[in-house]
Amino acid sequence: MNLKKTGILLATLTFLGACEGTNIFGGGNAGQTPDRAIEESSLEYFNTQIGDTVLFVVNQNTLTDEAKAILDAQVAWLNRYPERMVVIEGHADERGTREYNVSLSNRRAVAVKLYLISQGLAENRITSVIPYGKERPLRACSTEVCWSENRRAVTVVAGGMGNV
Repeated sequence: MNLKKTGILLATLTFLGACEGTNIFGGGNAGQTPDRAIEESSLEYFNTQIGDTVLFVVNQNTLTDEAKAILDAQVAWLNRYPERMVVIEGHADERGTREYNVSLSNRRAVAVKLYLISQGLAENRITSVIPYGKERPLRACSTEVCWSENRRAVTVVAGGMGNV
């Protein structure tokens, strides 16, 4: 497809998305309708209402008060749905060596795991801890805004209820 046709196609899709009130390129409220209630037992509810991600300070694996509040809500939700299992993913920003970032992201994931257990989540509900280091950034740019979003641990929920 030549460049002119591509531009026309993108402009048309953007216009149609604006007419429908959704962002066709993702993000924002794409795919959501304001009238639709999110089922509390769903992964969507966990990810958007409880929060699946906690952030860390540079070169730290210490949980902030904000992170602890999110993890407390995760434990409460997970204890309501005992068939759900989780994997904890650790991440780091792009700065530092691969080895350093894998080690740091592992410490972050382990810190989350230990906190969840200390707050009453059964240890056998956490199937694994995966340190990704800097290999899976949420955002790829060299600014503090990006780096701060990439310094994270993510609780990935699976199992039971068809992952609705």
